[in-house]
Amino acid sequence: MTTTHSRARRAGIAAFVGTTIEWYDFYVYATAAALVFGPLFFPSGDPLAETAAAFATFAVAFLVRPLGGIIFGHIGDKLGRRTSLVITLLLMGVSTVLVGCLPTYDTIGFLAPVLLILLRAMQGLAVGGEWGGAVLMSVEHAPEKSKTFYGGFTQLGNPAGALLASGIFAIMARAGDDFILNGGWRIPFLLSIVLVGVGFWVRYRVEESPVFEQKVEGRKQSMPLAFALRTNWLPILLGIGLLPISTGGYYLATTFATAYATGAPIGLSEQVILDAMTIASFVEFVVTLPVAWLGDKWGRKNIMYLGLVGSVATFIPFMLAMPGKVEPLIFLLASLVRIAMSATYAPIAAILAQMFRPQARYTSIALSYGVGAAIWAGFSPWFATQLIAWTGSIWSVIAMFVGMAVLAGICTRLAPQHSDEAPVTASFTPRLDTKETPLP
Repeated sequence: MTTTHSRARRAGIAAFVGTTIEWYDFYVYATAAALVFGPLFFPSGDPLAETAAAFATFAVAFLVRPLGGIIFGHIGDKLGRRTSLVITLLLMGVSTVLVGCLPTYDTIGFLAPVLLILLRAMQGLAVGGEWGGAVLMSVEHAPEKSKTFYGGFTQLGNPAGALLASGIFAIMARAGDDFILNGGWRIPFLLSIVLVGVGFWVRYRVEESPVFEQKVEGRKQSMPLAFALRTNWLPILLGIGLLPISTGGYYLATTFATAYATGAPIGLSEQVILDAMTIASFVEFVVTLPVAWLGDKWGRKNIMYLGLVGSVATFIPFMLAMPGKVEPLIFLLASLVRIAMSATYAPIAAILAQMFRPQARYTSIALSYGVGAAIWAGFSPWFATQLIAWTGSIWSVIAMFVGMAVLAGICTRLAPQHSDEAPVTASFTPRLDTKETPLP
């Protein structure tokens, strides 16, 4: 199997553009959930209860992500990675624009949150199939010794999408405290239609994955889901255990932190925390590819270990600094947390992709990431909010974060790493002699 850096670069850029748009749509919802969806769609008079309800709808997308992984994983393993990715991009764009058109609770009553939840579920289906396919397009196009770096292009879409989402909300916040609440929140959702048009054009032009063309396409295959559950069940479980900080910890440091900082009793200005998150997203965007490059030099697992330790070491002071309202310190710590977390996120594309052999790889990685995100990211902001309500102390959230980091470290240690250069049999019988890529 021959791969070139030029082909890998084109696939990486296409993955970056597509995942940027997908994560922009996802983070626009997350930011709106933290700031305005509570009173607009779940009015109760209790700000904490409204925020918890909004975060519950945020979790809906994560609950359906495994289903999206199964649906689009099947398409990607049977018809090709590119076909699946074009569909997920269109589904995400349509659902996001429709959220921007929704009437609120004051207009249509209980139908408003019901429709919001349905559209959020559509977003979850799209992301459930998007991430795994984008990862495979970038990693499978890459030469064996550069997989972590090119996998980083997919991961680059996360901070880029977050930067666009938090940036546009930060700009709107300058129009006054009531502008976002009184209809301004719709603007970022409606703008998605422009981004989806660009992403569709870029993604449709990229070549199909060489691993799919040479090792999967045209061969007799079993059902991808059945093969994945029968053959890949252990690495799927390990993949789920890899993700607490890369997914859940990320939302604790962004979505939960935004709600915690702006809510009672801290009451930090929305403008301050949105500006801090925007700058932090830019910093993460800048460091993601260099961190991924280091993954090929030092070992992708070693970078993951450094990221887990660094995430704990920066998340704790970030949370403890909120009540003091020292703005320069909050800005600094927000960026430091994202730098540390980039070391848990940048290498995860290559680590997860290489945990599985070519057959049913799309389904396997989508299941692993989808279930992991549903458990860790879907419920982390909501559960952290409940912990604050139950204990009255941010230390309960910190303890949860530390436990998540320990689990991720153990599963990283146990995760297998296979090589795409190993041959496969015509029947795709799992090979016991598939090479494991040695760490440098």
